[in-house]
Amino acid sequence: MSEGFGPDAFGSDVGDADVMLDRLHDPPEWPVFTVPLVGGFTIVMHFNSGEEFTTTDYFLTHPDCSQDLVLASDDQDRIGPGLCWPELAALVEAPPGASGVTDPHVRLLVLLPVLGDAAVPAEAMTAVVRALVAQGAPEASEALARHLLQGHPMWGAEGWWFDEDERSWLCEGDHSPRRVPLGDHLPPQQWTALEACLTPH
Repeated sequence: MSEGFGPDAFGSDVGDADVMLDRLHDPPEWPVFTVPLVGGFTIVMHFNSGEEFTTTDYFLTHPDCSQDLVLASDDQDRIGPGLCWPELAALVEAPPGASGVTDPHVRLLVLLPVLGDAAVPAEAMTAVVRALVAQGAPEASEALARHLLQGHPMWGAEGWWFDEDERSWLCEGDHSPRRVPLGDHLPPQQWTALEACLTPH
């Protein structure tokens, strides 16, 4: 997603960035980051490190669900985008007492690759710049934020609309798992909880 921008655009040392990439791409490690949501849901970011390349998968999980939902994956099948801006904005704040990725700025940046929204509002630019600066990027990070908001290069930015009958955002993207209502296989109580996760307050 950061093609054309070096580590210095993020306020990082090149050597430090290389060391971190080596850790993320180390086949025996398979790092996992968890982003806790309300209602018992969690978004799991998983680095699937193979011998030749590393893919990143985002799963939406719940302890009572027998099947996790893939929100996005940059493997050869490419799955995404998995979130529109109103949903991502609703996920920035962690639930009280949660463990995992809880800092609002980090949550925004960790989930940003799942986003692919052709109609992001001006407030999205402001939020991404603030998140980048909070993590050490230079104050003038507008160009980087604008680039990141164009979406992952494997699926880009797509059109979204909210289906009132299905109570779900739907995506026009050919590779998006959100072409069908999110959580339509869940029991009513969990579906309501998932809707609460993704609805701006």
